[in-house]
Amino acid sequence: MNPVSLHVHLREIGVPPQRGRASAIRQLVLQAPTPVIAKALSYHGKTVTRLVTEAGGTWSRYAPGDHNR
Repeated sequence: MNPVSLHVHLREIGVPPQRGRASAIRQLVLQAPTPVIAKALSYHGKTVTRLVTEAGGTWSRYAPGDHNR
């Protein structure tokens, strides 16, 4: 199933897919650091930072990069 057909099916049964997607992303940014989410979802860092702020997240002190040294 591709995203377009899934979107159509969700609309047909009365589920607004955009609202669910936004809620899922906001929940995700509360559980993981901003740089990790941005890279995993190919979002711009500023977008994810805004979502964290809107969701009340506290990942402001995460240091991205290689920590295996």
